[in-house]
Amino acid sequence: MESGNQSLKILAVSDEVVERFYSAHVRKLFPEIELIVSCGDLPYYYLEYMLDMLNKPMFFVHGNHDPEVEMSAHGKRRYPWGATNLDQKFVWFKGLIFFGLEGCVRYSKGEHQFTQLEMWLKVLRAVPRMLYNRIRHGRALDVFISHSPSRHLGDAEDPAHQGFESYRWLLKVFKPKYHIHGHIHIYDRNDFEPRLFEKTIILNTCSYQRLEIDLQEDGKDE
Repeated sequence: MESGNQSLKILAVSDEVVERFYSAHVRKLFPEIELIVSCGDLPYYYLEYMLDMLNKPMFFVHGNHDPEVEMSAHGKRRYPWGATNLDQKFVWFKGLIFFGLEGCVRYSKGEHQFTQLEMWLKVLRAVPRMLYNRIRHGRALDVFISHSPSRHLGDAEDPAHQGFESYRWLLKVFKPKYHIHGHIHIYDRNDFEPRLFEKTIILNTCSYQRLEIDLQEDGKDE
């Protein structure tokens, strides 16, 4: 684990390409960013450009509109090259525990879609590790990254945009500090205010969000 910094500055993106980020100007916009997080549904070339220009690590999960293969002059890619796929993985970064889950509720035969039951099984498979983290480190999880929101926590009622019930249970039981998701488009940035559920701050990162997380000494809760 790394120590010394008092906070972690994150640029979180999803769903909508921001044209000014696809230029050298992105360096001036985010000189302080230490980590990029993608919550899905963005072109791989766009994410790779930000990764290269900002020269910072990137975590990602797939969205339901991510292509199985994206063609480029450099060949076929199934994910943004140079980024770390968080799907069903626990990763330590700057003393924080990250965990991710890809996709949305199944509404068609497309990629990266899951039934409520399928996602329940994915969440339950992560429970032993979260229990271990709670015993070993004092908390199960710090930052939960997903494409879809939790059910009734910023989702919608149409079949394609309902959230996962298992995510809501995860937040209630394991209480991560943050849940960062995409999938739900918001057209007024005044509506991007975070919501609080139990002890978790929930952020919809559609297009982008800046986030600064205070770091506890040695990654421990006080």
